[in-house]
Amino acid sequence: MSAAPARKKVLAIVLAGGEGKRLMPLTADRAKPAVPFGGIYRLIDFALSNVVNSGYLKVVVLTQYKSHSLDRHVTTTWRMSNLLGNYVTPVPAQQRMGKRWYLGSADAIYQSLNLLTDEQPDIVVVVGADHVYRMDFSQMVADHVESGAGCTVAAIRQPIGLADQFGVIDVDPTSPDRIRAFLEKPTDPVGLPDSPHEVLASMGNYVFTADALRDAVVRDAELEQSKHDMGGDIVPWFVDKSESAVYDYKDNEVPGSTDRDRGYWRDVGTMRSYYDAHMDLVSPLPVFNLYNQAWPIYTSYGPHPPAKLVEGASGARVSTYNSILSPGVVVSGGTVNQSVLSPAVWVKDAAEVSDSVLMDGVHVGEGAIVRNAIIDKGVIVPPGARIGVDADEDRARGFVVEDGLTVLAKQQQVAAPQPSD
Repeated sequence: MSAAPARKKVLAIVLAGGEGKRLMPLTADRAKPAVPFGGIYRLIDFALSNVVNSGYLKVVVLTQYKSHSLDRHVTTTWRMSNLLGNYVTPVPAQQRMGKRWYLGSADAIYQSLNLLTDEQPDIVVVVGADHVYRMDFSQMVADHVESGAGCTVAAIRQPIGLADQFGVIDVDPTSPDRIRAFLEKPTDPVGLPDSPHEVLASMGNYVFTADALRDAVVRDAELEQSKHDMGGDIVPWFVDKSESAVYDYKDNEVPGSTDRDRGYWRDVGTMRSYYDAHMDLVSPLPVFNLYNQAWPIYTSYGPHPPAKLVEGASGARVSTYNSILSPGVVVSGGTVNQSVLSPAVWVKDAAEVSDSVLMDGVHVGEGAIVRNAIIDKGVIVPPGARIGVDADEDRARGFVVEDGLTVLAKQQQVAAPQPSD
């Protein structure tokens, strides 16, 4: 009987240094991966849950931009067994290679090569920290090892008409698991051999043979013209050497997935995509199912009591539908529909919240109206106030109005409405 092949030692690196300018003002006080999502989560929880559910329990999180809340969340929530040598640990930019911060995602790994030296992995899984999806990376790792490639890129199928919005992977028709070219937002893409109306868009997730990754980032660091980007510089180098493979996300089988949410992936890089991903959660048959216990999304939301729905002081009845109410939410005689309410949100008597995302501790006063809005932590909406009803009125009060949404920053002041004559 032949011996089983040696198990590969895997280190996971989560790239979490993103600034997230397009999500301002939500990123005014925090890194993009720390932005709350889905009531009780932060965006990074999806990447970390996918990694640990895949069986990879040695994880480093590379941080840089306004990382305090991100570091705090990772260190207090993501605790592994020291006895077994497992860990999830944030690693801030340390200027190990000179007096400079990270110049790009590839430079972040270059400046953190000491982590590879310490851990001595065979395989390195590199993932982004700001996408909403489920994925079993062990299946991708297995394909990577079998392919013999130095680099494997995870890709999701997208309509060919959207190719100019993504980094697109052009495959070899005679060997469709090999990358022929990596195209940045092409205007004249070629469809897939088995589906001419689709292209493969990079998901920002990669698997590398450890030695190949080390060689690639060291070489890249010496190139003055490089942008030091994983997708823009490192992957094309592997492509030019014919050492790159592609992993088609449609082949990934996640336990507990449904026909409706299988293959779900959202880049929440804009306010509209961030909002739309929340609306995906609240439909009666959700496009993304948070209730898959076979592949849980892990987080910590503090010592909040259960959500509570009660009639208001005036006797007004509660009305809620198609919504997510997190622990600690109290709806007292108000109306909530098509909305996501984070912990400790309070909606008071005769108030209306619809088609909105409210983060921790938002209070909506008696008779107030909140529509088509994203409201960050700690905002107090005074009784009778209106948000998201009149765009011009919202702009005049200093709120961000973008793509049909009204967005309030963390603890932003909302003036009480003036009494009418």
